[in-house]
Amino acid sequence: MMDALPFALLLCGVFLFAGAVKGLLGLGLPTVAMGLLGLAMPPVQAAALLLVPSLVTNVWQLLAGPRFGALLARLWPMMLGIVAGTLTGSGIIAGAAARNASVALGIALALYGLVGLLKPQLRVPPSVEPWAGPLVGAVTGLVTGATGVFVIPAVPYLGSLDLDRNDLVQALGLSFTVSTLALAVGLALHGALPLAASGASLLAVLPALLGMWFGGWLRLRVRPETFRRGFFVGLLLLGGDLARRGLA
Repeated sequence: MMDALPFALLLCGVFLFAGAVKGLLGLGLPTVAMGLLGLAMPPVQAAALLLVPSLVTNVWQLLAGPRFGALLARLWPMMLGIVAGTLTGSGIIAGAAARNASVALGIALALYGLVGLLKPQLRVPPSVEPWAGPLVGAVTGLVTGATGVFVIPAVPYLGSLDLDRNDLVQALGLSFTVSTLALAVGLALHGALPLAASGASLLAVLPALLGMWFGGWLRLRVRPETFRRGFFVGLLLLGGDLARRGLA
């Protein structure tokens, strides 16, 4: 573990930037935090540090919309799949194979960046949701348990459900909140959630919230689509570099 001052500066800088991304785009805090922290520490340590700021910002996003009950009634099978998959896969990120976890994290980030750039126009008909939701949830959970990243394939799937913008933002908040809680339980079950990491994660909440505020302010003054393209290109490059480091 690095010295206290460099560690604190790293933590504040990462979560300020990750919070700003979330404030601007409505998602991306855990993804950015995992990617940048993964350059300086094993993925399991990065995952433990992002839990509290991720939970606080995602609960905020979840409760900001008016249709929590209706979305939960529609998406609960997917949420159960996320929990089951995350608990099953959490042994990967918490286990001894840290190199494999780093490679998996890099691949997940690069894949998310590629999907974001390609913007595939997917549509899932309501008739397949009863089996597609749990399947997507389980795969998302396995990826979360292995890498600490919550977005693949949950984000493209939720974007394919023809939800309006406000419902989509709230649905993403629901998915990310459930993923964060399930990851916390999975890490704790494997003894990978030390008290020191929990305290540092709590300290990261303030820079994350400040970053979200700044991102919201910035959203009114820049073209989000321009930033969005840069964000996904950055994820693609960051993921490729992390995978390369893990394989080296």
